[in-house]
Amino acid sequence: MTMERCSSSKVIKMTEEEKLTSGEKTGKPVLYGVDDVPPAHMTVLFGLQQAVMCIGGTLSLPYILAALLCPMDEQNVRAQLLSITMFMCGVATVLQCFFGVRLPIIQGGSHTFVAPIVVMMSLEKFRCPDQGLDISTGNRTHVDWTERMREIQGNLILASMTQILLGSFGLIGIILRFVGPLTIAPTVSLIGLSLSHVVAMFCETHWGISMLTLFFLLLFSTCINKLEVPIPSFSLQRKCHTKRLPVFQLFPVVFCVSIVWALSHVLTVADVFPSNSTVTGYKARTDSKLQIMTDSSWFSFPLPFQFGSPTFSLAGYMGMLAATISSIIESVGDYFAAARISGAPLPPAHAINRGITFEGVSSIISGLVGAGHATTSYSGNIGIIGITKVASRAVFIAAGVILIICGVIGKVGAALALIPEPIIGGALLLGLGMVVSIGISVLQFCDMSSSRNVTILGLSFLMGLMVPEWLAENSEKVKTGSDELDQMIRVLFGTASFVGGFMGFMMDNIIPGSKHERGIDRWVNQSVFDPERLSTDSDPSRVYDLPYVTKYINRVRLCRFCPVSPSFIQFGSSCFKTRQGENVSTKLTNENELIPLQNGTEG
Repeated sequence: MTMERCSSSKVIKMTEEEKLTSGEKTGKPVLYGVDDVPPAHMTVLFGLQQAVMCIGGTLSLPYILAALLCPMDEQNVRAQLLSITMFMCGVATVLQCFFGVRLPIIQGGSHTFVAPIVVMMSLEKFRCPDQGLDISTGNRTHVDWTERMREIQGNLILASMTQILLGSFGLIGIILRFVGPLTIAPTVSLIGLSLSHVVAMFCETHWGISMLTLFFLLLFSTCINKLEVPIPSFSLQRKCHTKRLPVFQLFPVVFCVSIVWALSHVLTVADVFPSNSTVTGYKARTDSKLQIMTDSSWFSFPLPFQFGSPTFSLAGYMGMLAATISSIIESVGDYFAAARISGAPLPPAHAINRGITFEGVSSIISGLVGAGHATTSYSGNIGIIGITKVASRAVFIAAGVILIICGVIGKVGAALALIPEPIIGGALLLGLGMVVSIGISVLQFCDMSSSRNVTILGLSFLMGLMVPEWLAENSEKVKTGSDELDQMIRVLFGTASFVGGFMGFMMDNIIPGSKHERGIDRWVNQSVFDPERLSTDSDPSRVYDLPYVTKYINRVRLCRFCPVSPSFIQFGSSCFKTRQGENVSTKLTNENELIPLQNGTEG
């Protein structure tokens, strides 16, 4: 404890140049750790970099929903939904970083919920009539699209309430007691692999621009990442001076997007890209989405129940619940991926419980204001941490604030949304590739010479890829006699990370194997007791503590039994000691040996 405090005080005295280069010298995985706070101007730029990546992935949701809602004025509804979506992404990100899992994670619109929405809108009473007119009653009256939105809102709110119950009662944390590397690896890796079709959808609009974007990203983040550029600066002590910073390592996405966007504009002016919207390559034009700027309003603030009172149905709730469960599985995988790539300790049960709970809270708010979808963690933004080496929580909070501003001031969000799709696709290629590799890297804790582990891993990956693909082509063959159950099966087993993680979880816990063979012992302790790898010199057990209130919570013994409390004692822990006023969890590994664990973490 004394050494940690001394190290922490030493960091305070370090100059910014020393801070930025310390990661290379000590072998730490990031330049800015979870608890580190970069200078204000750099925090804003880092946050903008993450916000740009989030907007690219979220942009398609308002377009899909606007088409499914069948409004008479689709362009205005689309612009309104775009503002609400960006606003909610910002709110959810700030809540998650402040009170949720407290890892560097961006919350964006969840595409998992599109499937149950499509099913809901295919019901007879919500089906879109020709030309937006209701001809079923013989009266040619306009269809009120808000009725469809209110149905989506109500069922989303119900499903999100269920998510809050799962998180706040600690059910997710209990399941995690049986989770090891052979569950985490396919869950995390399949998140990236299953989104390959989304990346291809962006890239296929112009493969040349996408590959050029990928080239610059690789150049900046891997080839010239250590190149330090002299930057003009000013401080009260040193006045006007220059300092050398690895700017290509810190801002690869900003530089890359700026360069390729400028080149795309030149090629657009020169009419190199086709001007026909039906021809491949049109979306590489910088003026292909100018309609967004025209449609968006200057100022709008999402209000609860602006489309009317939500409505509910059992079928809609079951579909949304299936999507929620799939989203939870992906989010838990993202939490582990974010912790690993940030050099933070593994997230304890209380942090994961809070993360899931606040995802549910954010999704309820999303339902109230009429976003039409839930929010979930974005894997691509986690991958960007591996590229930029910036894992600061403050940066992600700044990204959330930027997204809120983009949602409230419509023109600002529209300007960022103008980035051509192939540029976003090129950036996502590297980002999601990092997510896949993070999942695979977890396998280093297992004995991969074991035929047991190789069998489990191979089947998990194969089933995770095969089952969703089969369901996509044969969804009509799922017939249990209950439409609600059919829909739940399609959504759950149509999610690759759920299928792969479920198979890995079941086989790893059923097939006999020692803890060392399964990698359980090394997996639990790998981040907590490897000071060379920790991203921060502060007490690692404090990464997941709630700001300002943890010291008061620790004084209340009853809080130890609250699954979302930082002092939560995971049921089944063997021994607990109080040392210097702090709770230290310990696990009895044999009769004479005690190994200290992170608060709330169970091996």
